[in-house]
Amino acid sequence: MVEPVFERLCLVGIGLIGSSIARVARKRGDLARTVVATARRPETLARVRELGIVDVVEDDVAKAVQGCDAVILCVPVGAYAGVMARIAPHLSPGCVLSDVGSTKGSVVRDLSPLLPAGVHLVPAHPMAGTEHSGPDAGFAELFEGRYCIVTPLPGSDAAAVEKVREFWRRCGSMIETLDPATHDRVVAAVSHLPHLIAFTICGTADDLAEETKEAVLKFAASGFRDFTRIAASDVDMWRDVFLNNREALLEMLARFSEDAHALGRAVRYGQAEFIEDRIRRGRKIRRELIERKQA
Repeated sequence: MVEPVFERLCLVGIGLIGSSIARVARKRGDLARTVVATARRPETLARVRELGIVDVVEDDVAKAVQGCDAVILCVPVGAYAGVMARIAPHLSPGCVLSDVGSTKGSVVRDLSPLLPAGVHLVPAHPMAGTEHSGPDAGFAELFEGRYCIVTPLPGSDAAAVEKVREFWRRCGSMIETLDPATHDRVVAAVSHLPHLIAFTICGTADDLAEETKEAVLKFAASGFRDFTRIAASDVDMWRDVFLNNREALLEMLARFSEDAHALGRAVRYGQAEFIEDRIRRGRKIRRELIERKQA
C-alpha cells in the first residue's frame, strides 16, 4: 500500500471541485488518511453527510482545520481573505495550505499577509470543471488527463511543493509550474475571456425582442448551445474570477476586441483571404487541442 500524501486533509468548500477531490480520495485511498470537509451553508454540509464522501464533516471552519497537515481552499476566490482570517490562528505548523482557484495573484495577495510562521502556501489550479456546481456535481474522474498548474512562491518549501504536485498527480492531472502573474495572463486568454464572451452572447440573445428570442432558442445550433453550456457556470465563482483577475482579463479583452473589429472589417469589405486565414487558424488550434487530448 502506497503511503498517503497527507495524513489529515481539510477541504474548505465542497462544491464541484471539492467533492471531486473527496471522491478521488475515497476511491484511491492514497491521497489522505482522513478527509475533513467544511462549508458555509448548513444544507451543503447536510448533503455531504448524506453522500458519505468524506470521513469528517465539520460545521466550524476553524475547528475543521485544526490538526490538519493539508488544507485546500475550494471556495470562490473572493472569499479567501475572509476564510483565511478565520483559519490562520488554527493552522498547525508544517501544514500545507493550497487552493483550487483560477486566479493566483489574488491568492498570494489575500493569503500571504495572514500566513502563520511554519505554514507552507502552495497555490494550485486544476484546470478541470463542468457547468454544474454543488457536492452532487463532483466525480472522481474530473481531473484525469487535465492540467493542474502549481504556482509556488519564491522561497516556497520544496517538500511542500512536491507534496502538492504528487497530490494532483494521483488525482490524474498533468502537472505544470508557472509563476502567479504568468498563470493569470494565460488563464485570462484560455478560460476567463471565453466565459466573458459566453455570458455576453447569451445576454445579447436574452435582450432581443421576444419574438426574435423565441426563434433563437428554438433554432439554436451547436455553436450557440456550446456558449450556453459555458454560460451556465456558477455565478459566485465567475463574479470573483472576473474581479480578481481584472487586469489580465481586460488586457485579453482589449486584444480580442481589436481582432474582432479586424474580422468585422474584413466581412464588411469582402476581404475573403483575411476571413479564410482566421478560420484556418481556428481549425489549426482545434486540431492541436485534439492531438494533446484536451478536447
